[in-house]
Amino acid sequence: MTPGDFSAADLVTTFNWIMTLTRTLPRDWGSLIGLQLVGINGIDNRFARVVVGNGGLPIGDTKFSDAFITWQKFASEQAKIDVGFVITHGVKRKMKFEELTAYNAPFRNEKYQAGALIFPQLVPTRHDDPSSRYNLGVDKSQQMMIPGAKNQPHATVTQAGHYLQEDKPHEIVEHLIKFIENNPLPSK
Repeated sequence: MTPGDFSAADLVTTFNWIMTLTRTLPRDWGSLIGLQLVGINGIDNRFARVVVGNGGLPIGDTKFSDAFITWQKFASEQAKIDVGFVITHGVKRKMKFEELTAYNAPFRNEKYQAGALIFPQLVPTRHDDPSSRYNLGVDKSQQMMIPGAKNQPHATVTQAGHYLQEDKPHEIVEHLIKFIENNPLPSK
């Protein structure tokens, strides 16, 4: 997928594209892509630890909020998007102008906004969504590939919007530090 190219926008193509990039670029891709990467690569093969906040691998059987369905429809009808403005709807606090400018920086014009506009459509909200098939059964393979996940204490971050890191960065860091300390890497 190249900037502005909507024709190649599906989860498989995007996943393969990200797989190529992850050989050199450490990054968070969101759960739709990131959890697939972990499931295919295995926890010890490429990733030392995995933390998921506000994410999952839907298969079309989950009831999504009216707000999310409205967001999907809105994004599908746009030719361009103000990403910073969108971010403000996913946080509880008032964001600073400089923060919004930083969120908008990678999306300087329509050519670079294709992913931001098409990705909401890739979230499977119905069983007949093409992406539903891609996520089906992944939970079982991930339980085998990430055996420690079921024995971990799971934290809930409250009073935060979708972009948890914007509303509760210090709380998230505390949870991450505790998680890392409680799960040291095995000696080689």
